[in-house]
Amino acid sequence: MTATVPPKAPTFLGLPTAPRGVGHLRGDQSFPDAARGALRDGQLRANLGHATSTIRGKRAKVVDELPDWAQLREAGRALKAATMARLDEHLEELERQVTARGGVVHWARDANEANEIVTRLVQATGTTEVVKVKSMATQEIGLNEALEAAGLDVFETDLAELIVQLGEDKPSHILVPAIHKNRAEIREIFARTIPGVDPDLTDDPRQLAMAARTHLRERFLRARVAVSGANFAVAETGTLTVVESEGNGRMCLTLPETLITVMGIEKVVPTWRDLEVFLQLLPRSSTGERMNPYTSTWAGVTPGDGPQEFHLVLLDNGRTAVLADEVGREALHCIRCSACLNVCPVYERAGGHSYGSVYPGPIGAVLSPMLTGVEDNASLPFASSLCGACYDVCPVAIDIPSILVHLRGEHVEAQERPTAEAVAFRGLAKVMSHPRLWHLAQRASRLGRLIARGRPTLPNALPPPVSGWTRSRDLPTPPKETFVESWVREHGS
Repeated sequence: MTATVPPKAPTFLGLPTAPRGVGHLRGDQSFPDAARGALRDGQLRANLGHATSTIRGKRAKVVDELPDWAQLREAGRALKAATMARLDEHLEELERQVTARGGVVHWARDANEANEIVTRLVQATGTTEVVKVKSMATQEIGLNEALEAAGLDVFETDLAELIVQLGEDKPSHILVPAIHKNRAEIREIFARTIPGVDPDLTDDPRQLAMAARTHLRERFLRARVAVSGANFAVAETGTLTVVESEGNGRMCLTLPETLITVMGIEKVVPTWRDLEVFLQLLPRSSTGERMNPYTSTWAGVTPGDGPQEFHLVLLDNGRTAVLADEVGREALHCIRCSACLNVCPVYERAGGHSYGSVYPGPIGAVLSPMLTGVEDNASLPFASSLCGACYDVCPVAIDIPSILVHLRGEHVEAQERPTAEAVAFRGLAKVMSHPRLWHLAQRASRLGRLIARGRPTLPNALPPPVSGWTRSRDLPTPPKETFVESWVREHGS
């Protein structure tokens, strides 16, 4: 069964323009408020610092091995741009090929529709349990909560996702959802929540992994339905691809009778040769490996081999709205490698939960506001120093800093009343456009030297209204003389 859209729905590139994204894309707090709490957690910062520096080092080593990395990266960028330009055609071809191979394709305009489709499909099998492969798309739409509300038991099988689920926590990283937990904390979660766990369980990584494997093995063997995401889908053959490091994904993709895959519409690639490029870019950028330990591909249904019923749910949830933005559509090129998180100085200190969305870090700061509409995540585009490290490591060369500036501009333009910051900058623009006013302002700024009292920067606790600005920014002490004064002194008028 294929979901339909209203016949008069507006279209872009032949695609129905769906409502803005819903689900777990909006935070309860603004980023600055959430980040303040995270910055006071010393253990969190230590966990994040150790994990991100380790992943950064591994990535740098394997990327440096390839003399043609820059060309490979450009190929990935070009392939993504070309695919987005004809996305409607590729999705229609994907639907034809999946259907021809015995699968069923469903189109979901938003999170609510996707959750309804998956819930109905699971209930139709008569089972009450679902095993899941790690999936950002299902986190985005809140699928676990929807299935549990329908009386179904949902089991995450990725080790990090399992830790988060058992700890009644939320993921904080795209690749390593439990990056904010250390071994001792994981041991405590397992000892408290896994039935029959060895009471002498230590925080040795191998013992923790063995405990998780024992816990999950019986669920794999009795599961009748599995839900997965997809890293890529090849339009020309209808092939879905999942890459992973643990093997739990392959258990879910082969053992159950029914497989349901929820995939964002941007994950399609036109041909098998295109997939070759991304299978080189992704593992090096994400886990620092030359290739993923497990790369699983499947197309439809094969009698007597693997699941005998396959459903593909193609999710929009705001993606066509992003596609319509000429500047921001580049965010849809993301292959969810998480390299930008591991180099971001803001993420490393504030952690993923501060972003209030399933997509944290630099890519989350652009993707979440674009999927929901900027005003629903207005603080995220400002959660960046614009240092550009995210662009430097992105395997498909997404210009995240430029998109952040673009979204900041959208937020400013959306304000019905000018903010104090906007008024201040308008005043500054007027002063800078008149030489006499500018020279007077420079002379007046020397009062700052009295406040600084010999320090290189002014104190953070300046009085209102500038206190809001200096609370999170250093304000350099004005120099003893201006450039013009220095020039005149050295060269004459």
